[in-house]
Amino acid sequence: MSFLEINKAYNRLVKFDAERLGITPVQLKALYKISYNPNISLGELAERLRLTNSTVSGVIDRLVHSGLVERVVPPGDRRSVSIRLTNEGKKTLDQFNSSDSMLMKKTKEVLELPEEEIAQLLRLHEKVLKRLTIEEE
Repeated sequence: MSFLEINKAYNRLVKFDAERLGITPVQLKALYKISYNPNISLGELAERLRLTNSTVSGVIDRLVHSGLVERVVPPGDRRSVSIRLTNEGKKTLDQFNSSDSMLMKKTKEVLELPEEEIAQLLRLHEKVLKRLTIEEE
């Protein structure tokens, strides 16, 4: 139950910040992934977001239309397309990373927990994950 509640709280924070920026939570997550993986392909982005290529294609279409990302065809390989942030996309992400971000504020509060408690929590998570993991993974 606690994992589900934490996930819901996290998603509410992402939604709050995305709405403040005038975009959807998926668009915000895409911008974030693109910023750390410049010139990423659509397939790679879909994999990192754990979404289908067609879903991510629609997200990117809307971000291109909004002027936040651009599709780039690398010289020498006209079949591949990479995606990168525009200056406007970088500004939007800077606003997300600012002190106005509710997710960043709340994450900072979590990180202010005593180191020993954080270490204990991570150890417990590792144990739970180990028990829930199928051997073949």
